[in-house]
Amino acid sequence: MNILLIGNGGREHAMAWKISQSKKLTKLYIAPGNAGTSFVGENININPLDFVAVKNTVLEKNIQLVIVGPEEPLVKGIHDFFLNDHELKNIPIIGPRKIAAQLEGSKDFAKEFMQRHNIPTAKYFTVYKNNFNEGISFLETMNPPYVLKADGLAAGKGVLIINSLLEAKTSLKEMLDGQFGEASKKVVIEEFLKGIELSVFVLTDGNSYITLPEAKDYKRIGENDSGLNTGGMGAVSPVSFATKEFMSKIDINIIQPTINGLKKDNIPYKGFIFFGLINVEGEPFVIEYNVRMGDPETEAVIPRIKSDIVELFEAVANNKIHEKSIEISTEYCTTVMLVSKGYPETYEKGHEIRLNEKINDSLVFHAGTTLANGKIITSGGRVIAVSSLGKSKSEALAKSYANANNILFEGKNFRKDIGFDLL
Repeated sequence: MNILLIGNGGREHAMAWKISQSKKLTKLYIAPGNAGTSFVGENININPLDFVAVKNTVLEKNIQLVIVGPEEPLVKGIHDFFLNDHELKNIPIIGPRKIAAQLEGSKDFAKEFMQRHNIPTAKYFTVYKNNFNEGISFLETMNPPYVLKADGLAAGKGVLIINSLLEAKTSLKEMLDGQFGEASKKVVIEEFLKGIELSVFVLTDGNSYITLPEAKDYKRIGENDSGLNTGGMGAVSPVSFATKEFMSKIDINIIQPTINGLKKDNIPYKGFIFFGLINVEGEPFVIEYNVRMGDPETEAVIPRIKSDIVELFEAVANNKIHEKSIEISTEYCTTVMLVSKGYPETYEKGHEIRLNEKINDSLVFHAGTTLANGKIITSGGRVIAVSSLGKSKSEALAKSYANANNILFEGKNFRKDIGFDLL
């Protein structure tokens, strides 16, 4: 079959790499893709938010399955656009409809959903301009640190963790006054949960689901989780503290109630659900939902999946995921992200990427790259994810770090301690 994958990051390159191995595949197109995806499929230079351009591509290329990588097209309703178009309505999309995408697109919607279905999460209060004083009163009942979250999508920058009550009150006002644009017209104040985080993923047709490998990602720019938040500096899978018993708690207390809650609320769902979780003294709590795979977690999870991923997508489209099982490698996979100088703030781009020597024992997933005059050039803050499999975490990390040093571009930066807390 002909498949269209939407997106241009490391997540999409990892997915494209996996899709390209499927015996079900005829031709893979990636829109818009990056330099790396061009080696496993054909890039189509369109804006994923231009749904008419997506439609034209689907019809022109005789696409039979669409997979949506990033969240923004989902939150903006690409799935609904297909369902409401007589030429597209029978083409399956992996990625939820607009109402379900609010699980990521609105923190308030997600918290209400969790509260309604008794899914363990932190205490919260949602603040608008017209209940600002109640928000201040709620802050005064909390213990530091104070967590403030912009309700909408804010490109990963809409969460503030503040130690001072006075600063939290000031920041709340600034957020409501437009610090994050439309995204912070509503702000969710949340209780701070202390623990260690992990990411769990399921692929669901809205009735049944299969659980993918779990991962732990590393958000801060600096070693020992210091410095500014980023989109992710690396990831490790599996996660040592995610024992069979702990994963069973996640399944019973979080995943099942989420799938059942969607059904009770008459919210159809076809696609990935990403559970951003925290382990608080052996009990899992939901920090957030995402309605797509994580990045860079995908680059650590996908290489561990042995099953034909297109067969799984087909099962989702046909409401038959209950008939499928997933085969997962017992090996570890570790991902180290190479980023541009200045990231996550203003960063440099346009530098040529070169190899010191050939890379044989790692997977190189492109994130922020483009082709120019036959050369691969940096075009984003996060540039390349180096993923490696190994019989142990240490072996996988050694490969990733050796090859991180073999990839050269001006201003390259990467964390030297990915997985340090799990060894």
